Amino acid sequence: MESPSVQIISDCFVKPNMISEESKKPIYFSIWDLSLFSINYIQTGLLFRLPENQDFSIATFLEDLKDSLSVTLTHFHPLAARFATVKQQNPPSMVVFLNPENSPGARFIHSTVDLRISDVFQPTDVPLIVQSFFDHHEAIAHDGHKLSLLSIQVTELIDGIFIGCSINHMVADGTSFWHFFNSWSEVFRSKTQNGHFAPVSRPPILERWIPAGSDPIISLSFTDDNELIERYKCPLLRQRIFHFSSDALSKLKAKVNSECNTTKISTLQGLSALVWRCMTRARRLPADQETGCRLPVNNRSRISPPVPETYMGNMLLGVTAKTSTRELLDHGIGWAALRLHEAVANHDDKAIKGYVDSWLKKPFVVKMSRIIDPNVVHMGSLQRFDMYGNEFGLGKGVAVLSGCGDNRDGKVTLYPGREGGGSMDLDVCLLPETMAAFESDEEWMSVVNGKEAI
Repeated sequence: MESPSVQIISDCFVKPNMISEESKKPIYFSIWDLSLFSINYIQTGLLFRLPENQDFSIATFLEDLKDSLSVTLTHFHPLAARFATVKQQNPPSMVVFLNPENSPGARFIHSTVDLRISDVFQPTDVPLIVQSFFDHHEAIAHDGHKLSLLSIQVTELIDGIFIGCSINHMVADGTSFWHFFNSWSEVFRSKTQNGHFAPVSRPPILERWIPAGSDPIISLSFTDDNELIERYKCPLLRQRIFHFSSDALSKLKAKVNSECNTTKISTLQGLSALVWRCMTRARRLPADQETGCRLPVNNRSRISPPVPETYMGNMLLGVTAKTSTRELLDHGIGWAALRLHEAVANHDDKAIKGYVDSWLKKPFVVKMSRIIDPNVVHMGSLQRFDMYGNEFGLGKGVAVLSGCGDNRDGKVTLYPGREGGGSMDLDVCLLPETMAAFESDEEWMSVVNGKEAI
């Protein structure tokens, strides 16, 4: 029996419902954006149960989604644009920018699949078909010269609806991604009986951040587009979601702080330390092998002067704690958590500005082949993002799911737990043999099952 496949029913483009003079102007990228040419699109979405209301019409629902998206794009108009490149010969260089002209807008797809919600959740691993719930499969940011920067795919299941969102990573980081998603949901809910939608209550700041005294138009000293492009082919991985109750996380946080005689280590740092230790053990690394754990840090509040959370674009850097496998496993979990806490605490305005100065002197593009390290754990996303607040008239989502966009061995994506209260879900990607050892690790599963003895 063949596995069901996703069938596309319709495909169109959505433009902002109002075009201001400001939205006709090109937008130039910041250094944070320009280093991401070879990084895949952000792909995350929400799975909902099909409403039991007999009056529910998928046709009406889709039209409301498109109309509310059009209103939202009035404020987030860069998502309806495309990239453009201007090359200079003397000296050889190029300028890449957001070009609002000649763009059909954001893509909107309606698709169906002969599956039930249980088909997605009953298997231990996330089924591969979930990757088909997203558009722009394996596309990288540079493809935004031709592909839409935003693509929404609404997939009908037998008893559910999945709303998948793919956004070009050069235009948005996780904070901007969820700001857009939250705004779209807000506009959708605001529909009146007359069919009108309210504007976005927290419009994005679209002007790109630049260092004081710098030229707002950054010219890259590359001679060919191919220098910006690398298409990384991910090996076959297992992807599994682990749930942590708020009670288990509270106990874990208390334990790591107690071991270090402090109160300053966060729940995220404690949980990341647990992942780091258990994944390193599952990888069976040699005792003298260096291992690391990389955490995402939002620069908006750490840079001086601070940048508002509504800033649209990339303001993210990763910080890494490193040690030897022997030291990591010989010490307690509190010791590892403290290493992570110190790495985050040291990421201040001086460190950020130092990175900026270094990049401007020698611009580079992040390429997956250079950052993939079988000895490093990569934590991604943040559990503080409001994911389950996006209901679109369907009630609270059943789950948050991601596409294959940024999957790689050792990648861990954090989501808030559906029940709230500080619970979390961790989406873990590992090589099959490593996952088998990881999901059998006693230290790991004792916290997953809430049976950790504190």
